[in-house]
Amino acid sequence: MTSPPALLLVGHGTRDDAGAEAFRSFVRDLGERRPGLPVSGGFIELSPPPLADAVAELTGRGVRKFAAVPLMLVSAGHAKGDIPAALAREKQRHPGTAYAYGRPLGPHPSLLNVLERRTDEALRAAGGADRAGTTVLLVGRGSTDPDANAEVHKAARLLWEGRGYAGVETAFVSLAAPDVPAGLDRCRALGARRIVVLPYFLFTGILPDRVRAQTGSWAAAHPETEVLSAGVIGPTDELAELVWERYTEAVEGDLRMNCDSCVYRIALPGFEDKVGMPQRPHHHPDDDGHGHHHHHNGGHAHAH
Repeated sequence: MTSPPALLLVGHGTRDDAGAEAFRSFVRDLGERRPGLPVSGGFIELSPPPLADAVAELTGRGVRKFAAVPLMLVSAGHAKGDIPAALAREKQRHPGTAYAYGRPLGPHPSLLNVLERRTDEALRAAGGADRAGTTVLLVGRGSTDPDANAEVHKAARLLWEGRGYAGVETAFVSLAAPDVPAGLDRCRALGARRIVVLPYFLFTGILPDRVRAQTGSWAAAHPETEVLSAGVIGPTDELAELVWERYTEAVEGDLRMNCDSCVYRIALPGFEDKVGMPQRPHHHPDDDGHGHHHHHNGGHAHAH
């Protein structure tokens, strides 16, 4: 029997020592959860260990097959270009090795549940305010890639659906508009009385710290608006289980559809009754009459 591929976790890298250590600690924890599977992790830039060292450590233990999972929430330049290029380079350095490449973590329902928990924790710390009067500002990393920024908007929409918040708005800490102060201005212009600023980040670091600092500055200048800061996602059980899900996908063959947020597969809040419903062609009143509705009967296999 051949041994399963090793798990290679790939991180962005950060100039923040605590953030880099959070990644390394999470990698160690994953290894302890699956003692029979070689697990290692490295960074694309900025932090030790570099990805090359993580690969060398595994090949030194006799590993020849890898499944690489990007420990990233959205697919931007790193996940689309830098990591595949780095893996191709390592394949040349270590002849006889083979890689499967997993997809980024994305707005998976289990992570949405953690984001909901972080928001509730912030509300409880402020005396247990209600969701209906709360606007959430989800703050992503920000990218020059519009697709990556759109993924943050998708996460915001999925967080809003069925959870009873007044609204969920989106901002970015770098490279994309609106920035945090502009995002807070937008929430206020929409009538928000209480705002929870929720960082869409896995671990602590320079950028989440910047989100918190900018939030504090804006709140000081707008005392009439209640502004609360929520924590990052963190190394939760949900994150560990999602990494294993992405690992399994990569090993067995990637799912290309956006099944993670499919209402017919996942019990999303308020839509639980749709799970497992059969899909039949149906008419959309606003369609232009050219039969686009036929697409609804193909392509997405809901039953597994």
